[in-house]
Amino acid sequence: MGTKAKPVIFVASDSAGDTGEAAVRAAAVQFDPQHVEIRRVPFLHDTSDIDRLIRHVVERSGAIVFTLVLPELRDYLIQECERTGVTYIDLLGPIIRLLEHTLNQEARHEPGMIHRLDEDYFKKVEAVEFAVKYDDGRDFNGVLQADIVLVGVSRTSKTPLSMYLAHKTFKVANVPLVPEIAPPEQLFTVSRNKIVGLRIDPLKLNAIRTERLKALGLPGNATYANTERINKELEFADKIMKRIGCEVIDVSNRAVEETASLIIDLFRSR
Repeated sequence: MGTKAKPVIFVASDSAGDTGEAAVRAAAVQFDPQHVEIRRVPFLHDTSDIDRLIRHVVERSGAIVFTLVLPELRDYLIQECERTGVTYIDLLGPIIRLLEHTLNQEARHEPGMIHRLDEDYFKKVEAVEFAVKYDDGRDFNGVLQADIVLVGVSRTSKTPLSMYLAHKTFKVANVPLVPEIAPPEQLFTVSRNKIVGLRIDPLKLNAIRTERLKALGLPGNATYANTERINKELEFADKIMKRIGCEVIDVSNRAVEETASLIIDLFRSR
């Protein structure tokens, strides 16, 4: 008996298809990702492109998720899906119609608008460059210029958080807290409202650091992952955070995206 072929989800778009693929992948993580094949079909321009897509989908017994903003293409694709019995989901159509009704105006129906080089794009680029420049306490002047300052011991996701928040246009500096090194004075001169402390469970940190050492080909019992050393670092970090009086978030069982969302909500509420 041959191996059963994976079901294929074709992600079709009259632009790059990023939105549709992101939505499908977000849903696919609720299953075994290896059981689903996601195939992007970007930049559909006319009905012949759609005819070609439908043939591929039928051949693979697949389904289509699409983000078409051109009404004539969207209508044609739906027509052909229904004619051939292909299962489909129109991601943007219902939302566009809802907004047209709510705003009482017609949509522009222009593909690719989300990727245009607008002001927000340049802010994002500037924020990413800032995060790289002021990562891991390379230059403490970043503390004074940042929108958000992250502090915490090593392996509390300071760098990934900085980059994630940068893509949300926040300028972020991060400062490691190490017992042997006095924290920069800038942490105590700027407003505590722009500083966020990152706390983590010692057992969780031990596991993360042990895996990190293994990945580097180093023994897992090195001082870096030593329980006594970890507790010393965490106690020191707690003292500094209390002295600053900043907001503290426990990142022990949180994904970077979840922690970032908490930070964004915190700053927007202010």
